[in-house]
Amino acid sequence: MAKLPRRPSKRLIVFVIGGGAAVIVALFLLIYFVIFPTSSPKPFTLSSTTTSSTLSTPTASISPSTLTGDWKIATGSEAGYRVREKLAFLPAQSDAVGRTSQLTGAASFSQSAGNVTIKTATFDVAVNTLKSDRSMRDEKIHEIGLESNLYPTATFSLTSPVVVSAGALKGKVAHVSVTGIFNIHGTAKKETLPVEIGLSGSTFEAVGSLTFPWSEFGMSAPSIGGFVNVTEKATMEFDLHLQRA
Repeated sequence: MAKLPRRPSKRLIVFVIGGGAAVIVALFLLIYFVIFPTSSPKPFTLSSTTTSSTLSTPTASISPSTLTGDWKIATGSEAGYRVREKLAFLPAQSDAVGRTSQLTGAASFSQSAGNVTIKTATFDVAVNTLKSDRSMRDEKIHEIGLESNLYPTATFSLTSPVVVSAGALKGKVAHVSVTGIFNIHGTAKKETLPVEIGLSGSTFEAVGSLTFPWSEFGMSAPSIGGFVNVTEKATMEFDLHLQRA
């Protein structure tokens, strides 16, 4: 009588499945870190050297005394996110950064007794146009995390005037605290954040960032297939260029 073929043992099945999973993870690591390495732009900065040297050309520059009036978003403005990615249980080698130049908004300035006051400011960012170095990531944030398909715009509205000495703006970078309402992911929160401001040629510039837990704006930290996760905090960063309206 012919013998029936022996069935593979449970231990062998578990070993084969485990080995297959290990190979998949290894291939994912190879693809993620070697074939498609992350290249993250550095955080926005405002250079005091550039500001000072530009102001030395009277025909192309403005001074604190001429800031009075209405200003609007100009070319060169950018905003976006910065998050720390983790691959499985290992920290990634760099941040994930997505940015867009699709911004609108305006601000109003006044001057009195040697001080410059930012009286009002409102800005809108089209977060559904954010781009990073990976199209897969860009596609996913339309559906998870930021969910930009549902919430395509993030906004900021200044709630307290910002007062700075005119002397602090003359050829220098001034450091101020800015308080306003951020509306991200359909959730509005009042926040205060440090901002660098300065003059560059005919442009007023403001650079800053806000770091917050995802849950603060009703979001969950995104995960892609359990392999790529992000830490529990995200950073919104911006580089605003304003020119006279």
